[in-house]
This record gives sequence, structure tokens and C-alpha cells, in this order.
Amino acid sequence: MERIDRAKLPTHIAIIMDGNGRWAKRHDLQRIEGHRQGAKAVRNVVKSCRKIGIRYLTLYAFSVENWKRPEEEVKALMRLLEDFLISQLPEMLKNNIRLGTIGNIDILPETVRSTLDATLEKTSSNDGMVLNLALSYGSRDEIVDAVKRLLDDCKGGVVAEDHITKDMISRYLYTAGMPDPDLLIRTSGEYRLSNFLLWQAAYTELYFTEILWPDFGEKDLVDVIVEFQKRERRFGLTSDQLA
Repeated sequence: MERIDRAKLPTHIAIIMDGNGRWAKRHDLQRIEGHRQGAKAVRNVVKSCRKIGIRYLTLYAFSVENWKRPEEEVKALMRLLEDFLISQLPEMLKNNIRLGTIGNIDILPETVRSTLDATLEKTSSNDGMVLNLALSYGSRDEIVDAVKRLLDDCKGGVVAEDHITKDMISRYLYTAGMPDPDLLIRTSGEYRLSNFLLWQAAYTELYFTEILWPDFGEKDLVDVIVEFQKRERRFGLTSDQLA
């Protein structure tokens, strides 16, 4: 922790939590055991981010494409999600963490949706950190939905077409009101965004690690943040201009 420059913390960290299945295979276990270990890693990373002082943490928990996985695995993931919400509610309340979601949560199973809604409500006044879960999320779907709603407002006279800006489009995304991620981490050695925050990650610093998600802990998070703080974020400018 002492290696981190508190004056240069990323405001928003996003994580593609990849490698649960491979972790299970490596340990000669069923895939669901990898997901269970992955849930433990989520708890540890959330706690570490809160301790470090990260304001926003967005976790790619379940993509819209994940619905295509075997039915038993999807059911197990939904049970894990519900268990996580129930078990972590006291921690979120204790540590002043507000839960948020992005994605099409309307299609989640009814019991999961009920637990999710209750957790969202009970943590809604917390202002220490936002834990944002991407559930049934796909960035291209998000952009299409934003375009449709923007078109509706144009037709309704709420928005003039010649007044549409990049900032305005951002306000129609699921992440409206949140800053874009400063840092996006993907575990397990894969080098792609997998339909995650495509619009929001335009100037995000990307970090890829070979570590499988269940093995990713506080030390690894600190290492990534330290690396992030060494990078020069120019946003299209030159180093001389920044100086």
C-alpha cells in the first residue's frame, strides 16, 4: 500500500474478471468451484479498493453472451450472485459502499432480481465507494439502446439533432453520471475487451495480466495501480503540452 501515490489514484477501475474456468481445470475441479473462488476474489478486491480509496469499481460479472453457456452453469452463476449479494450486504453497509448495476437486469431470474433490488435500495444512500456490477451486460447493446432512446427524445422534441454531442451520448449510456474508467484490468492472459465498456474505454489505460481471477488479490491490485501511476496519460496531447 505504501508504494501507491495517494495523489494519483485512478478514480474509476474496471475489471474483466477472467479465468475462473481455467483455474478450476488447473486444480482438477469442476467449473463452478472456479466461480466460487472467483467470488472470494471479488470480496477481497472490493475490500482492497475501498481501503485504497478508489471511488468507482466496475466488475464485469455476467455478460449478455454468458447466457449461451450450459444451463446448469448459468443457474449456478445466478445462485452465486444471489449468495454474494446477501452475504456482502452487511459489508457494504459497514464500509459505506453503494451498489450499482449496468446491463439488462430485467431478464435476471426473479429471485435474483428481487435480492438485487433490495440490495440496491438498502445501499442507495452510501457514498464512500460505488461497486458497479455489469450484469447481463454487452457494450454494443448498451450503445444501441442509447441511440434508440436518443432518437426517441429527438422525435419528441426533447433534443435537437444538431445539438447532439459526445457528452450527450454518454448521458444516455448505462454509466450515465459516472466518470469513464481510468484503468481497465483483464486477468487470465486474454488481450481483448470482450464487448465491455467500448465507448467509455476510449482513453482508458489497459492492463493485462496472466494471473487467473481467483488468484488475483490485493498485492496484484497494488502492483497494477503502481504501474498505472507510472504511465503518462496524454489524451491526444504531446508530453510538452502536458508539461
